[in-house]
Amino acid sequence: PLFAAAEARERGPRELGTEPDAHLPLMPLGEHVAADYQTARLSLKAHPMAILRPVFTADRVLTCAETEAKRGGSRVQVAGVVLVRQRPGKGNAVFVTLEDETGITNVVLWARMLDQYRREVMSARLMQVEGLVEKSPEGVVHVVARRIIDRSAELSRLSEDHETDIQLARADIIAHPQPPRQPPHRHPRDVRILPGSRDFH
Repeated sequence: PLFAAAEARERGPRELGTEPDAHLPLMPLGEHVAADYQTARLSLKAHPMAILRPVFTADRVLTCAETEAKRGGSRVQVAGVVLVRQRPGKGNAVFVTLEDETGITNVVLWARMLDQYRREVMSARLMQVEGLVEKSPEGVVHVVARRIIDRSAELSRLSEDHETDIQLARADIIAHPQPPRQPPHRHPRDVRILPGSRDFH
């Protein structure tokens, strides 16, 4: 066959056999975003929270923009990718910056709350916060945390087909002691696709 192909090449391109193009399945948007974060630490195609939004909307979790528009004193749930964790000096508060597809939310966590939710605060890459909206006279908005949930396990959904029915899962193990359900096909690689946040030590 090798020599036959060489002879056919000499006789002209029409003698050569043509190999059909390989038709690969299209990569889902979530996999595109996951691959972008693994290689470039960001994605121009979509924000992870935009893909996961139906899951959080079903849990009545607001976007950062919706949280910003709430009145002071409103009780809200907001979630996002953890960008920064700060604890200025010997202050009695920790400040966490969350980001979603609409913007950012600044979260204030008092020392007593940090003692209760230290594991979630320090390890979550995707965090859900329940708390009260606080607005300063200058218009700066914070959410004073009352409850923290590590939702990092939801990142495994980025590599799933989002046109199928999604079974919801929670990482709420403090307020509800029963074992939480985990999303199927969880893999450590999926949870760690997001770059690490900038943290205090």
